[in-house]
Amino acid sequence: MALEEVRVEEIRRGGGVAAPRLSASWRRSESYGVPLDAVNPAFTGAVDDQSLFSECGNEVLHGLRDTLAGEPVSLMLTDADGLVLSRMCDEKALVDALDRTYLAPGFAFSEREAGTNGLGLALADRAPSLVRGDEHYCTGLWGYTCAAVPVMDPVFGRLVGSVNLTTWSDKSDGLLLALAQMAAGHTSALMLARGRGAEPRPTPRGEVFRVYSAHRGAEAPPELGRAWRAALDEVVAALRAGQVVAVVGETGAGKTALLGTALRTVHRDHRILNARPPNPRDAEAWLALWTPELAKETTSVIAGGVDALPQWAATELAGIVAAAPRASLAVTASEAAAIPAPLARLVDVVVEVPPLRRRPDDVLPLAEHLGARARGREVRFTPAAVKAMRTFSWPGNVEQLRRVVREAVTRSDVVDARHLAPEVLCGSSRTLTRIETLERDEIARCLAEPGVTVTRAAEMLGMSRATVYRKIAQYGIRTSD
Repeated sequence: MALEEVRVEEIRRGGGVAAPRLSASWRRSESYGVPLDAVNPAFTGAVDDQSLFSECGNEVLHGLRDTLAGEPVSLMLTDADGLVLSRMCDEKALVDALDRTYLAPGFAFSEREAGTNGLGLALADRAPSLVRGDEHYCTGLWGYTCAAVPVMDPVFGRLVGSVNLTTWSDKSDGLLLALAQMAAGHTSALMLARGRGAEPRPTPRGEVFRVYSAHRGAEAPPELGRAWRAALDEVVAALRAGQVVAVVGETGAGKTALLGTALRTVHRDHRILNARPPNPRDAEAWLALWTPELAKETTSVIAGGVDALPQWAATELAGIVAAAPRASLAVTASEAAAIPAPLARLVDVVVEVPPLRRRPDDVLPLAEHLGARARGREVRFTPAAVKAMRTFSWPGNVEQLRRVVREAVTRSDVVDARHLAPEVLCGSSRTLTRIETLERDEIARCLAEPGVTVTRAAEMLGMSRATVYRKIAQYGIRTSD
């Protein structure tokens, strides 16, 4: 009987049922070569306790610690790799036991290091996880019950770490996971507040939509610059050679657009599906919804943001592709190293899409293309608007340009600098408070009006000219020459 079957039978005899996630985690643990009878995680000797996540997480856990005073519960914070950043516990016996199993700051407890455990499973599947007693892969952890919840950056959506609550395995775990979820939610909310008013990133929904081939009415993309064309040529060559392609780059840089253009060039008769990453809790339904399309010879699939997939879903998707020799699959991710291992093994070629700030020649043709789509007719941009857009850093890449252009063309068919969002007219790199943002926007709007000098802006704003000059420097507002 295989190891996994033995462990499942053990759990069932104990009155529990091994869930598919737990079973998949055991298989991964075995493939990593984690020993069954010893906990031997890697030790780094140093942790990053200065990050925003660490600061906010520890503040939340300190408050929860006061609530749980007298309870045998250890509260921990880990980074995205499972490295324990901090640990709080008032029961000496539990602290001593945790020390003996190295569940302490400076030690890494990912699945690769320690096998199936609460925090490792939460990080691997990006979903709340509760691992009790002998559900742990390593017998050295059977004395504990661990509840862990991943924490995502509320603005950028990337995994930053986890909150982990650990108690004795013979204690009640009824509220443990709920408390961990509450702490993770409060940590994310506090990070957003400390981020000084940034907008939270929407939760992935796992939508599937179709991009039709060129002869069925797909819109022709604009002519872009050398960097884009080089990336496009590389993807087209790989697709023609029958290779699996991964396109990587920053959020909003145009990874899916690049793949869609390349697929329409190579497979003109194909229907193209783009499967966005799901909420981890919806991964099973997400897979069931669109993966049958992989078996169809005239369908190409773009699996977007695979670095956000739970490990078990990535493994399942890799198995589906391997079992369908004619499957046409391409993937996108933030970087090559972030592609889950089961899918990374299938990838033949990795192509990077440079961010928009490294492609200034693409800004105007993209803006004209996006403006025409939003307005329904041709739009133009004045030299002042073009200069402002070309010199802006576009941290949100093409998605940010799309938003700025869509807003601007509602005001005019000829877009001037004064029609652009104030953020484009400023060069401040720090995040502003809500009041600072309002002040910056109002100054930028005044200065963007035709013929308005600093002196005139000061009069309009009710400020002294010296104050306006100081604010221009403070916010990095670019004035016309």
